Amino acid sequence: MKIAILGAGAIGGFLGARLARAGANVVLIARGPHLKAMNDSGLRVIEAAGDWTVSVEATDDFAAMRDANAVFVTLKAHSLPPVAERMAANLGSHTAVVSAQNGIPWWYFQRLSGDLDGIHLETVDPGGVIARTIDPHRVIGCIVYPATSLVSPGVVRHTEGERFSLGELDGSQSPRCVELSRALMSAGLKAPVQSNIRAELWLKLLGNAVFNPLSALTRANLAKMAESPLVAQVVLAAMQEVDAVARRLGIEISVSIEQRIKGAARVGDHKTSMLQDLEAGRPMEIDALTGSVVELGDRLGIPVPHLRTLYAAVKLLEKRSVG
Repeated sequence: MKIAILGAGAIGGFLGARLARAGANVVLIARGPHLKAMNDSGLRVIEAAGDWTVSVEATDDFAAMRDANAVFVTLKAHSLPPVAERMAANLGSHTAVVSAQNGIPWWYFQRLSGDLDGIHLETVDPGGVIARTIDPHRVIGCIVYPATSLVSPGVVRHTEGERFSLGELDGSQSPRCVELSRALMSAGLKAPVQSNIRAELWLKLLGNAVFNPLSALTRANLAKMAESPLVAQVVLAAMQEVDAVARRLGIEISVSIEQRIKGAARVGDHKTSMLQDLEAGRPMEIDALTGSVVELGDRLGIPVPHLRTLYAAVKLLEKRSVG
């Protein structure tokens, strides 16, 4: 099985390094200094158990995915629309597209029964370009749990977490999903195949939609936000809004809000991806993580005042810091 990773930064780099170390046939698609460092010196992973470096096949050529059985898309959500057509043009006839991105993904309402089937969210897929370009039957959902960061070109820090949940959009236990799960498990990762990947998506989004924008506004890490009595009511109220939108879609999040906050505290001093992007002067995933829930709340008639405030504040912050 050949696996390509499109957008091999922190998460994609960690996944690719683990697969390469296990001897898998994997190619990492990246660019700039990070790509050069990987080709010159390999990919270094810093973990609590120790540092290690592995040689990887890395390129900036999308054609490298043409003979892949699966392509993990680990680009930031806002980076996908500009390259969606280019990616689609380089997919093999049977290449699966594994969406390993944060927030509500472009495929959420594809292959879904009900009156929302086929809709798209402008905050996630402006103009519906991704949905028009990528056949939904190619898509496998993936919920990413590892906390990682790109320390410097060619160097990834892995703080905690090894789970990449997988799931077909129709809930089936397909042979391709099972094969992909086995490939990840052979690399020492957890890769359960879920019958309802959308439900698990909301479990992660419950935290991401709130903690990510709060971290950008406060510059605080997960532990500080989760343990602060000053922000506790804001976190609680905003998470209740996320939960209300999920319930309107028929999703019952499997853990309580209190448990989700405790889980964030256990991660410790890890900076959220949004805070990492802010500090690096990069665009933030505020649209996919928080804006998508606000847009969906508006469509469904569910008030989301706390989420709307976080969204608006970070959008203004992004305009000032990134331009």
